[in-house]
Amino acid sequence: FAVITAALVSGAIVERMRFSAYLVFIGLWSLLVYAPVAHWVWGGGWLSTLGTLDFAGGTVVHVNAGVAALVAALVLGPRRDHGRQAFLPHNVPLVLLGTGLLWFGWFGFNGGSALAANNVAALAAVNTVLAPMATALVWMLLDLYRTKRMTAVGAATGVVVGLVAITPASGFVGPRAALVIGAIAALPSYYGILLRSRTRLDDSLDVTAAHGLGGIVGALLTGVFARAAWGGADGWIAGKPSQVLIQAAGVAATLVYSG
Repeated sequence: FAVITAALVSGAIVERMRFSAYLVFIGLWSLLVYAPVAHWVWGGGWLSTLGTLDFAGGTVVHVNAGVAALVAALVLGPRRDHGRQAFLPHNVPLVLLGTGLLWFGWFGFNGGSALAANNVAALAAVNTVLAPMATALVWMLLDLYRTKRMTAVGAATGVVVGLVAITPASGFVGPRAALVIGAIAALPSYYGILLRSRTRLDDSLDVTAAHGLGGIVGALLTGVFARAAWGGADGWIAGKPSQVLIQAAGVAATLVYSG
């Protein structure tokens, strides 16, 4: 989890940082940023005491990496050709293959966070199937509405956003809630990418929109749909609206500290 969080940041700064500098960065960042946030949420820290729910890293991994990626891209500035030429996907079949491999690996990411082969792991795995399906569907419909056509790369992007969004909730919500979380998560990330394309921000792989916004939405919706019966704590729909505020506190603290 630590290495993938640092690796996500690289997606925002490709072609602009020497590898040696990146190694120094991820070493320091992992110790000074990732480790404290992980302790706050998973190691008995103050966010854990507060009651923040994060099953597999929506806040610790995705919000954390998303804001770090934004800052890194702003500090380094855009690539020389950014804004002058279109950076089109080089190989769409490889994009889809990579998405499939990522989705497959995410079963270990979410299901493995149960730390056992049990009912919670099975629930997390089922939700890891369903949420990205809903996100991909809504993403394709948004593409169809806006451009009159659907794209394979758009569908792949939707899958990734759905995986991000369900990560904090995967062991705490039921399958129907996973579908709703996935569907809702498509909207902010989709329009976040459109907004980024109109700015000078060169976030090469849209880490901020996909992982940052997706993680924020997933973390907040965990506070809405979580149920103690599924293994977490009760959220808003189960009669505890304050859980949304607790989730928001975790997101805000991560954004401020990591940023």
